[in-house]
Amino acid sequence: MAGMPGDSQDRSGTRILSSGSFNPFRFPWVLALLVFALRATVAAQTFEFDTRDPKFSKVILLAGEPSNNPGQHEYIADCAAISDWLKLTPRIWPVLVRTWPTNEAIFNRAKCVVILMDGGAKSPLLLESRWTKLNELTAAGVGYVALHQAVDYPVTHADDAKRTLGGVWTFDIGCRGHWDMELKPIAGHPVLRGVKSFAAPADGWLYNLHFAEDPGFTPLLAGAVPDKSRTTIHARQHAGRDEIVAWAYERKGGGRSVGFTGVDLHKNWEIENQRRFVVNAILWSAGHEVPRQGAPVDLRPGQLERYVRSTNAPSQKN
Repeated sequence: MAGMPGDSQDRSGTRILSSGSFNPFRFPWVLALLVFALRATVAAQTFEFDTRDPKFSKVILLAGEPSNNPGQHEYIADCAAISDWLKLTPRIWPVLVRTWPTNEAIFNRAKCVVILMDGGAKSPLLLESRWTKLNELTAAGVGYVALHQAVDYPVTHADDAKRTLGGVWTFDIGCRGHWDMELKPIAGHPVLRGVKSFAAPADGWLYNLHFAEDPGFTPLLAGAVPDKSRTTIHARQHAGRDEIVAWAYERKGGGRSVGFTGVDLHKNWEIENQRRFVVNAILWSAGHEVPRQGAPVDLRPGQLERYVRSTNAPSQKN
């Protein structure tokens, strides 16, 4: 291969730059641009990386922009980790999306949509076109999994959400807060395969939801909550009751849904039973067989650090 004028080669054929050759390492700004371009390429491959192979069950992970303090509401980092664990199950193709896809064609042939983002009036999904699209997907039987604040909807959308998800948090009766919680499986259900009782310290919870009252509803995880967290009249009427924080729902028109109000703290993905519960829930909602011992959810060193904000990042409390 011809080199630049003035260059020479060693015996192996490797080019040796002469003093007059352009060497990017002598120009830090050029090297910085190369690194930036490489990172942009990696990011482009990480988000919205689709497949048309019908052998795969496609799962769309809609990850909202992070909010609250670093370490909480790390929606992108959470979904990136979930994507990694889904890949450990054969024939599952997770697609990581920031809030909403740039091209809605990525929803084609999707088996499940997973939502992890701010809820209530701040939900990015309340935009009419997005809400309509999600209703079209679930009406066609696509699975639906809502995590943490994604179970919270304003009253204008609550009935719709309840029909899809089987449960919805609203301010009239719902309660929320942070505390240590012991979660107990309460049903013999495929989502609970390989899942044992587990503690989730200092996590954020929403409870006392409006649940569907039909045979399609199955509670999955429940636990004791501090009675001082019962801030509504309805909740105070049930002091001492274990509260449901996760459930499965088989929709009347076809399709499966799971809600789980935990996963506020990114650190708690270190809990194997939590990882397995969430991945099992997605597999089941996608119509995929959940392994008898539960889904594989091996945690690699450093896996939880991807996309996590620095502790010096500004707080966005909500």
